[in-house]
Amino acid sequence: MIREEKGGSVSYSHRLVRIEEPIMCVPTLAIHLDRGVNDGFKVNAQSHLLPVLATSVKVELNKEFAENGLVEKTTNKSRHHAFLLQMIANKLGCQPDQICDFELQACDTQPSVVAGAAKEFIFSGRLDNLCMLLLSEDATSSDSDPENESGVRMVALFDHEEVGSNSAQGAGSPAMLDALSRITYSFTSDSKMLTKAIQRSFLVSADMAHALHPNYMDKHEESHQSKLHGGLVIKHNANQRYATNAVTSFIFWEIAVKHNLPIQDFVVRNDMPCGSTIGPILAGGVGIRTVDIGAPQLSMHGIREMCAVDDVKHSNEHFKAFFHEFSQLDTKISVDT
Repeated sequence: MIREEKGGSVSYSHRLVRIEEPIMCVPTLAIHLDRGVNDGFKVNAQSHLLPVLATSVKVELNKEFAENGLVEKTTNKSRHHAFLLQMIANKLGCQPDQICDFELQACDTQPSVVAGAAKEFIFSGRLDNLCMLLLSEDATSSDSDPENESGVRMVALFDHEEVGSNSAQGAGSPAMLDALSRITYSFTSDSKMLTKAIQRSFLVSADMAHALHPNYMDKHEESHQSKLHGGLVIKHNANQRYATNAVTSFIFWEIAVKHNLPIQDFVVRNDMPCGSTIGPILAGGVGIRTVDIGAPQLSMHGIREMCAVDDVKHSNEHFKAFFHEFSQLDTKISVDT
C-alpha cells in the first residue's frame, strides 16, 4: 500500500511488487549439528523457517543505507526491517516512508528449466498448479471455431486452494456462481435460465496429479498408476474427494479418444487418505457436473517439482479439444435419472 501526494491531496494505491533476485535464504542445520536428522526430519515452522535477509554488520556498513538514514527516517521501522523497505521502495520507484503496509510471500527464484538426459522433463517451482492455469488460459485464447459454439467458454482461476479455498478469492466464495449469474443474465432476464444453464454446464477441475514414483512404487494403487508421458489423469474417489463420476469421466475420456490423445486414471490406495481439489467445492456449491483431472507430476509441493514435456503438450491439446468438442458431444448423451 503506497501513500501518494499530488497537489496537496493524499491518495493510496495498491501495487504489485516482485523482487526477482534471491535476497533471502532459509538455511537448514548442518547434519554435523543434528546427527539424528535422517531418523526423522521435522521442521518447527515458528523457529526453523525464518529467512536470512542480511547480517547486522553489513547493514550498518552499507553506504546507501547509512547515507539515507533509513532506520531513523522510515515510519515502518518498528514493524518492518528498513533494509527490506528500501529494496521494496526501489522496486516500486517510491520512497520507503511512502510504504504504508505490505503482504509478501517468499518463493523460489530459480527459473524453470527443460532438463533430463533426453530433455524430456520440466523442473520448476509451483507446477502445481501454475501448469494447469497457463494451459487452460492458452486453450481459450486459441482459434477454436467460436461461431459454431452454442455455449459460453470460460476459465475460472482461484486463489488459496492449498489452504482450504475459504476466502473472497477462493473457490468456496460466491465468485463462481456470481460470474455464471452475470453471464446468463446478460443474455436474458428469465430467472429460470440460470438453473437451466448450470444443469447444461460442465466443469473441468484441472489440478496437477500424482505420477508413479520410481522410488516409492508401493505408495501407488497397482491398477491405477498414472505415469509421466501418459497424458492427462482423470481422478476418481468414492468418498467424493474428487467430483468425477461415470458420466463426466466418459465425456473427458471420449474427447481424448477422438483426438488420439493419451489419457489415464488415478485412484488412491484404499489404505491411504486421498487429497482433494476445488472440484468437490464447486460441484457442491454450484451444482455443476464436474470431472477432476490433472497432468502427472513428481515432487508435488516440493520446492522443485517435476513433470514431462510431453504431458504439457498433451494437456494443451486436450483442453483445446474439450472446448471444441464438448457442446456437440453433450447433445448425444442421455442420462438415466
